[in-house]
Amino acid sequence: MNCKSRFLTRGPSPHYLPAVPNKLILIATLGSLTTCAIAQTWEREDVGFESVQSRARDLANKPYVAPEHDSLPAWMNQLSYDQYRDIRFNPSQALWASEKLPFQAMLLHPGYLFREPVTLNEFTSTHQQKIRFSEAYFNYGPLVSKRGDLPNDGGFAGFRLHAPLNNPDYYDELAVFQGTSYWRAVGKNQHYGISSRGVAVDTGADGVKEEFPSFREFWLRKPEPNDVEARIYALLDGPSYSGAFAFRVDPGNVTMVDVRVVLFARRAVQRLGIAPMSSMFWFGENSRRRFDDFRPEVHDSDGLAIRTGTGERLWRPLSNDTGKLEFSFFDMEKCDGFGLLQRDRRFNAYEDAEASYHLRPSLWIEPTSDWGPGRVMLMEIPASNELTDNAVAMWEPARTPQPGDRIEFSYRQHWTLEEDPSIADGYVVATRTGVHDWQPEQRTVTVDFTGRALNQPSDIPLTPQVQATGPGSDRVKIQSVTVQPLPESRFRVAFQIAPAAEGGKLADIGPIELRCCLKRGENFLTETWVHRVIP
Repeated sequence: MNCKSRFLTRGPSPHYLPAVPNKLILIATLGSLTTCAIAQTWEREDVGFESVQSRARDLANKPYVAPEHDSLPAWMNQLSYDQYRDIRFNPSQALWASEKLPFQAMLLHPGYLFREPVTLNEFTSTHQQKIRFSEAYFNYGPLVSKRGDLPNDGGFAGFRLHAPLNNPDYYDELAVFQGTSYWRAVGKNQHYGISSRGVAVDTGADGVKEEFPSFREFWLRKPEPNDVEARIYALLDGPSYSGAFAFRVDPGNVTMVDVRVVLFARRAVQRLGIAPMSSMFWFGENSRRRFDDFRPEVHDSDGLAIRTGTGERLWRPLSNDTGKLEFSFFDMEKCDGFGLLQRDRRFNAYEDAEASYHLRPSLWIEPTSDWGPGRVMLMEIPASNELTDNAVAMWEPARTPQPGDRIEFSYRQHWTLEEDPSIADGYVVATRTGVHDWQPEQRTVTVDFTGRALNQPSDIPLTPQVQATGPGSDRVKIQSVTVQPLPESRFRVAFQIAPAAEGGKLADIGPIELRCCLKRGENFLTETWVHRVIP
C-alpha cells in the first residue's frame, strides 16, 4: 500500500472493537484525513491522573535512567538556530483541525537544542493513541532542504495549544510546552514573556548543580464541541523526582491554568521549588546601571508580588544593579499567592513596538491546596542583555521532602495584563533612586503609590512609614521623609538614606533592606514596598 501516514485522527470517539479487521474498520470511520488507515493505533485505555501517577510511582521505585541525548539523527541534532526556525508546522495538520473543535494542537519538531524527544499521545474518554513523528506534519524551508533519515520511533520537541482567543474565526497560539518542564501561556491580546516550569530542584543551592527534570510524555485530551477548557496530563522524570501533572487550560482575557501535581522523591535535595517561574529584567526606572540602548526600560516583569496568609501584601521591585547573584527570601506560615508581574503597561515606558513589553503577561500563582509553611524565594542573576531569563521566583516548603516521600499540591495560574490579584487597593507603581553631586553621602529614594483609598477625601493626612530592617540597618539613618500628591492620582513617598555615623561614607555600608507603606491614622492603605538598596 503506497501512502503517507500523517497520524491525525478526526471524528467521534472510537468504540472498542477487539478483532484486528474490525479495528481497521473502526479507524476508517473516524473521519481521519490520514491517507493510510493502517497507521492508526487507537487502544482501549482509561487515561487519567491516577494512571499517570501510577507510572510516576513506578519510575521513582527504579534507578533513574537519563534519556539518550543523541538519539536523534545527526542532521536534526546539527540544526542551527536559523535552520530550526525554518521548520514550520502545517496548520492544516493540527490535531482536531478538521472538526472545528474548541482547541487544536500543533506539534514541535525535534532537533537543535531539543534533542530528547517527548512522547505525545491523544486520548478520549475510552481510548488513547501515540502520535508518531512524520515529515508530513511539517513544512521544511530552503535552509533545511538537505535532510537525512527520520527517527525510528521519534517523538517531538513538545507542542503548541491553539484556541480562538482574539478572534472567533482564528486559532491563536494559547500555550506552548517545550524544553525540560517549561511552559508558557498567554491571554487575549498578550505576547509571550514569562515562563513557568513544573518543578525547581536545587535552584541556587550552595555547592550542588541545579537539576532540570523533564516532561517525558504528554496525553492531550481530544476536546468535546462545547469544552471551554483544554485538558493535558504529563509525566515528569529526573534524577531526584518523578511526578504526574494535570493541566486545565481556560483561555480568556485572563488565561487560567489549573495545575495539580504529585511528586515522588528518589533522593534528598537541598531545595525543592514549587510553582517556579522565570522572567527577564534587564533595566527599568529603578536601575542604577545604564546600558547603551534607545529604550527607557527593558523587562518582561518589573517586580515580585506576595500575599501572605495574614493578609500582608508585599511588592519587591526587580533589580539588576549589583553584578552578582542575589537572593531574597520571604518566610511565612501560609502563602495566599505570589508572582512576577509586569505592572507598567504604558507603551512609552518601553518604546519597543516589536518586543511589545507592555503586552507581556504577569503570572500570578494562587495556591488551591494547603502548601503549609515555607518561603517565597527570589533569585536575581546578573544580565548584560535581554536574551536570557534572569529572575526566578518559587515557593520553597519549610520541610524539604526526603527519599520515598510523596508530595501533592495544586495551584491556579493567572496569565494576565490586568491589575494583579495581589492588589486589594493601594499599590506601588514606580521606584526610583539617585545621588546628587552636592550630597554624595545621601541617597534619595522615591516610591510612587496609587489606589482608591489614597484618593478619598479625608481630614486625616497620609502618613508614610519607612524603616530599614535586617543586618546593617543600624548603620543607616532615614531622613527627610515626605509624601506629596502627583498627577494621575499618585502619591510619592520620598526619603534619604545616609550613614548613621558622623562622617560615614555610603560606600562603606552594605546593601540595606528597606520597607515603605502609606497609612491614614491606624489604617494601612497600601501594600508594603520591600527593596534592597545599595547605598
